[in-house]
Amino acid sequence: MSRSLTRREFVGTLSGVAAGYWVAGRAEFAISNSPNERLAIAGIGIGGKGKSDIDQAGKFGDVIAICDIDDIRLDDKAKVFPKAKKYNDYRKLLDEMGKQIDAVVVSTPDHHHAPASIRAMRLGKHVYCQKPLTHTPYEARLMRETAKKYHVQTQMGNQGTASDGFRAGIELVRCGAIGPIHEVHVWTNRPFHYWKQAPDIVARPEPMEVPKYVHWDLFLGPAPARPYNAVYHPHNWRGWWDFGTGALGDMACHTSNLAFKSLELGLPVRVSAKSSEVNQETYPAWATITYEFPARGDRPAVKLTWYEGAKGQDRNLPNADLLQGEKIVDSGMLFVGEKGSIFTPSDYGSEQVLLPRKEFADFKRPAPAIERLGNKEGSDTDQKREWIRAIHGGPAPMSNFDYASQMTESMLLGNLAVRMGKALEYDGATGTVTNDAEANRIMRGIYRKGWEVT
Repeated sequence: MSRSLTRREFVGTLSGVAAGYWVAGRAEFAISNSPNERLAIAGIGIGGKGKSDIDQAGKFGDVIAICDIDDIRLDDKAKVFPKAKKYNDYRKLLDEMGKQIDAVVVSTPDHHHAPASIRAMRLGKHVYCQKPLTHTPYEARLMRETAKKYHVQTQMGNQGTASDGFRAGIELVRCGAIGPIHEVHVWTNRPFHYWKQAPDIVARPEPMEVPKYVHWDLFLGPAPARPYNAVYHPHNWRGWWDFGTGALGDMACHTSNLAFKSLELGLPVRVSAKSSEVNQETYPAWATITYEFPARGDRPAVKLTWYEGAKGQDRNLPNADLLQGEKIVDSGMLFVGEKGSIFTPSDYGSEQVLLPRKEFADFKRPAPAIERLGNKEGSDTDQKREWIRAIHGGPAPMSNFDYASQMTESMLLGNLAVRMGKALEYDGATGTVTNDAEANRIMRGIYRKGWEVT
């Protein structure tokens, strides 16, 4: 920068600039100690994962507003950011403070991700949104289109993307060590022991009195009205169709991430599912979902199979023979190529094992070609650092909405296939299911008045 700019001039200038230029190897972004050159950040949803998200983002800017439907959580976070203005309704926050805010961190239950993020982006605000990016496939497309239209910097909160191990994994997959890849298997330990859904809960619970510190109507937001029950807040909302996206939404943006990024899968052409009995309230006890992705350039078509939940006391897992003697882990992924396999024994794909081990004992990994962030403060903080750096003119974050929305759109089609009970043919160009009109209606959703996303 040839002259000193105020924060407002600086951010305004950069918001429309393509982030194609950045000094190679530069570890930090330029930021002055002057408060006039620090970003003004708002946190929407500051309990649970949002608690650490806003703390980490606050290392790189000034948190001037916080919002939550739970007054206890809101007051606790106000002790950390005493100068931040408190809100229960993010619509009011954005209306009143839109001109003062540069960036927004959204860490609400899933059904609020798109309504909050899209409102912020339409005001020209940069957005960090927790995974899964949205509640429906349709919202994922809308997030992608909105970010592009308003030239904002975005990042989805699947923090493993920022780890050095994940980025080394991309290079390993792409180097061709195991030959062309036709198959991917992904499994998770959710919801097992993490939250309640079917078979434990298959019907709506009895109404309870709303605690004075919970703003229940604001929790519902765009979702259909229903009476309060403590089963929904603060955590177990994830297993309910109206609020969460189940095990798939919780973990696929982590555990499938290496496959989507390294193979550049894009959008599927067909999604099918098998599951336990489906009820109207909660996600099923188990599901196996198959995604079929077309060939991409010189890369062959890929079939990705997702496994979640348990059948009684037995975990729903891929055939153990695929792992060639490796111990199956709680969550992981396996690439199957024509010359071998790559096993990633973790949620984030940051560790990779070439199989069979004996044949790859002397294999030398490719030289690093993708930027490493250094894991200075852990990948979760590094992911915020990467997002903030982009706002200041650096390259687009790796899990920006253009990428993250396609992964989210793809994965959430699996929940739609479970719900419809049939294979869905998908046209990625138009974002429509071509063999079931009702599936398209459900995918678009119905929003309560005042919370519409269009």
